[in-house]
Amino acid sequence: MPMVRRSKSWKRNGRIQSAYRTSHGRAFQSSVEDFCKSPHAKMLKGQVQLILTSPPFPLASPKKYGNQTGDQYRKWLEEIVAGLTPLLRPTGSLVIEIGNAWNRGKPTMSTIPLETLLSIHRQTGMHICQQFIANNPNRLPSPVTYVNRERARVKDSYTHIWWFGLSVRPFASNRSVLQEYSPSMKRLLRTGKYNAGSRPSQHQIGDRSFLRDNGGAIPSNLLEFSGSESDPKYRAWCKKIGVQQHPARMASGIAEFFINFLTKPGDLVLDPFAGSNTTGAVAERLSRRWVAIERDHDYLRGSIGRFD
Repeated sequence: MPMVRRSKSWKRNGRIQSAYRTSHGRAFQSSVEDFCKSPHAKMLKGQVQLILTSPPFPLASPKKYGNQTGDQYRKWLEEIVAGLTPLLRPTGSLVIEIGNAWNRGKPTMSTIPLETLLSIHRQTGMHICQQFIANNPNRLPSPVTYVNRERARVKDSYTHIWWFGLSVRPFASNRSVLQEYSPSMKRLLRTGKYNAGSRPSQHQIGDRSFLRDNGGAIPSNLLEFSGSESDPKYRAWCKKIGVQQHPARMASGIAEFFINFLTKPGDLVLDPFAGSNTTGAVAERLSRRWVAIERDHDYLRGSIGRFD
């Protein structure tokens, strides 16, 4: 595991502070707004290949980790993204995860998450490359009032992940995220036999269209991960030093997928809402450079447990 070097001057108070370093990255304690105005951001201008983040969701009830609500949320995140886009390379990408939201006191869904994602496109001029759905089948039932008590809704288990590009053709390679072939595909490759010809959809399947072994299957835009519960090393560290675990951690599988898909080894990855710094830890493991920004002192202290 990489060695973590904590900054000697790192204290609980202060606008922008260097918290710790590893061989590949650096974590800052700061708000995103303050960081974007700092000399650190100026040094990163045009250097970042991927901004990967899961900002606080637009929940009806504010949480400790600092979420906005309603239309205020949309305007706030628009301004954040506008301040971050100058840091991207011309071939760079922004990947942002936003969960569903519900209208306060009503069993109806809010449109703010989708409005926010569309507004980012309109206000920043970034191109929408693709939409992803991240499904967590093990997620606890929510919203509790309508799912567990009234039994009037089913549980909410997915989040939206939108991939934006600074250009219409940002760097991407699905060869880096191939999945293992299914048993039926392995059998097809072994026997060389399958049902060729026309389909009801009017597609024409050639008699040799599926006989080439490409090393794996191209994944779909439906991503399924078990969530943040399986972080024993991180949880043990937080318990040891007596800090609260981050309650809304990004699944490491999401970070791994997009870092492999949209960057090369040595590229720079930035997470402006680092939380427990899943992004930085995965980037470190995949030999990418990284920068993490998180305003909460205790969340940063806990994130050290992902490294050393």
